Amino acid sequence: MDNLTHSLVGALIGQAGLKRKTGLAMPALIIGANIPDIDAACFLWLDGVQHLAFRRGITHGPIAWVVLPLLLALSLWWWDRWQSGRGKRPEGRLPVHFGWLYALSLLATLTHPALDWLNVYGIRLLEPFSSRWFYGDVLFIIDVWLWALMGGAMWFSLRRERRGGEWMRPARIAIAVGLAYIAVNAAITAYDRATYGDQLVVGAEYISSPLPFAFWQREQIVGRDRDVWFTFHGALLERQRAERHELVVPSLRCAWPDTEKLRQTDSDLDAFLFWSRAPFAERAPNGSVLIRDARYYDPRARERFTVALPNVRCEQL
Repeated sequence: MDNLTHSLVGALIGQAGLKRKTGLAMPALIIGANIPDIDAACFLWLDGVQHLAFRRGITHGPIAWVVLPLLLALSLWWWDRWQSGRGKRPEGRLPVHFGWLYALSLLATLTHPALDWLNVYGIRLLEPFSSRWFYGDVLFIIDVWLWALMGGAMWFSLRRERRGGEWMRPARIAIAVGLAYIAVNAAITAYDRATYGDQLVVGAEYISSPLPFAFWQREQIVGRDRDVWFTFHGALLERQRAERHELVVPSLRCAWPDTEKLRQTDSDLDAFLFWSRAPFAERAPNGSVLIRDARYYDPRARERFTVALPNVRCEQL
């Protein structure tokens, strides 16, 4: 999920009452909810699509779940001691308890991979023990409805707190409603898979992808053996067979190239195929091959999820 969502989750946990457990609880919760994304620093040394293979890996796995909160708690504890030693510690700050700092940092950090698992992008939950990708297909990567729910609850809770009212209840209600919203979306995805996915031919790949605003709908992505992928939008499968929308128009279809040899010399391709869940080949304007991912074929995103093979000629299907 996006970092605004992660931040709001950490902040809501604090506003639900846990921020009273120790000084610097809110920084622990908000930073902890985002800290696995320190792997975004890979942009500093990785070019092109190579960051796709690096993201959501080692910093999102079991070792990081324990180590990153510990480092965060130690940093905040040191900061409090450093301010105290120089007489700059805010008077209104609660006493800092390292045990609670670590517990809150750990809780917030664990919410991060849980949320990242919910979308179609994928996450390597077992890294470094396994590089398998896991996909929840439950929420779109940026969910405006969660923004509205959590942002509104935070504003209402903080407003009540400033006025001396009961400020924990709005946050707790928002957390409960948010969990119910996720459960409803999980049920929609499960229903979609059970209704349509089981009717496909043997060996077909089926992805039930949530849409940006219409959370109750799914973009159904279907393909097999890296052939041309198709997308559908919520109709019965019998109608879909007649109304399917091909991701690639016939004139742009390419046979799948021999990528096993190409991956040995093309680091971008190797990284892309390690990450890609629904790869297919498309013809470039100059007649060469583009490798894309069906999940991100929208014109607004596709170029960021594409590898060009300029020396490979498109063999049209």
